[in-house]
Amino acid sequence: MGRFKRLVSEELGGRQVWLFFLLALLVYVLPLILADYPYIDDNWRSLSAGMAWAEQGRLFTELFYNLLTFSSGAPYIFPLPLLIATLAMAAALTRLTFHYYPQPTLACCLVVLPLWYNPFFLQNLSYQYDAPAMTLSLVAVICGITFRHPSRIVQWLVPSFLVALALGLYQVSFNVFLGLCCLEALKGANDKLAWPQWCGLLGWKLAQAILGCLIYAVSAYPFIQHNRTSLLNWSAEPLLQLHINIGRVLEKVVLLFHGGLTWVFAGLLLCAVAGAIRLGFKLAARQDSPGKNLLIGLVCVLTVPVLTLLVSGMALFFRDFNEGARTLMGFAVLLLLLFYLSHLALAHIHERLPLLLVIPLLAMLSLSYAYGRVLTVQKVFAASAASSMAYDIASRKELREAKRIYLSVTYSDHWLVGAAGSFKQMPVLHYLLNIDFLVLAENLPKLGITNVVSERDRRNATRVGYQGYPPFLENQYYRIYLLGDYGFIVMKEPGPIKLLHW
Repeated sequence: MGRFKRLVSEELGGRQVWLFFLLALLVYVLPLILADYPYIDDNWRSLSAGMAWAEQGRLFTELFYNLLTFSSGAPYIFPLPLLIATLAMAAALTRLTFHYYPQPTLACCLVVLPLWYNPFFLQNLSYQYDAPAMTLSLVAVICGITFRHPSRIVQWLVPSFLVALALGLYQVSFNVFLGLCCLEALKGANDKLAWPQWCGLLGWKLAQAILGCLIYAVSAYPFIQHNRTSLLNWSAEPLLQLHINIGRVLEKVVLLFHGGLTWVFAGLLLCAVAGAIRLGFKLAARQDSPGKNLLIGLVCVLTVPVLTLLVSGMALFFRDFNEGARTLMGFAVLLLLLFYLSHLALAHIHERLPLLLVIPLLAMLSLSYAYGRVLTVQKVFAASAASSMAYDIASRKELREAKRIYLSVTYSDHWLVGAAGSFKQMPVLHYLLNIDFLVLAENLPKLGITNVVSERDRRNATRVGYQGYPPFLENQYYRIYLLGDYGFIVMKEPGPIKLLHW
């Protein structure tokens, strides 16, 4: 018992902190590694060792796979890239912990874990190809925040190049960098930095962000497809469009607060409010002029709405708004703010009370394992459907020898019956999964079927144009039509999920 008390209260060394983060990060991502489910884009990338990241403005992701695989493509080597990225993330969180707490304890380590234990980041980690690059983009922005050097020019340039690197790996991570800059303002106020130092800190971060964007603009941005960069139509009520986008993000975030998680986050919020009050007293006790103190306090207060907007951040301003969970990386910094302020309040009462922060972390860890099981159910269900389809095609000469079979993808929220109970108890799981189709054409070559392609150019012609013909084959999930040398697979619309009570 005495040894445990020393463990939770004594100062930790760099190696101990790194090992703690490595274990915590691996425990969180383990369910996704065990599920081993190729997620959406992973299907076509694994078939062709495909790249196509440069045209998305993510040139450095392509270079990462070129270097890692010693090839000009992206061979399927999961989970090696994710394990390497996890090692790097553990090192980055170690740096961030010592940046916030020069003499960290175990409780101090808990404060920065939300950068990985972000529930919405589970969708990012689902991509077997993209997850390592998204993780490394986080590593880059964290290192950009924590980098320190006596030379002013080096202190300016290195973080800027790291910001550019992060943008070239995954642009959404820029929201995290801006969010961490806001936390730097809070940390500077809490550390009672003198007015010139505090202003200089904010100026440095602003300069690094601008220079980082400029470096990205001349390195990776020229490769991007311009249809991916269309901003909101400023002549058609842009504020209304922003309001709608923010509302859609809020609807998705609210899915997280269900059942016991609501009470956990309510307790965390109360602790954070107490920490904010304590920070306010520290600001009031500063020796600077009232005007300067008021300005610092105003900036600290404004960090809350800014961090809230940065949950989705720059994605809000694009015409093709993406409300997927993978774009909500900024939610991690909002959680980090709550943890940082809660630590201020709890540590003031007792040195071991900040260990209570493990409760919301355990809640997010349980969500990770629930999501891992949902991925496993999805994997089994999709594999069964693909096997059935492959058998039907391979066992019938007419379909086997068809020149081409078009697969019409039918989207529905009611495919995955096996996870209905989990979806009901944790609604956010369905949002994280983000899979509303039964099977993709890319799943079939793995089973030896090579004449099935997705219906893209025809756009639902299969569903609309061939319903009047008798199906060549029909089962529970789809109908297959055969017209001459061409086949058409039409997925059936599933009915609403009904929970059975045993």
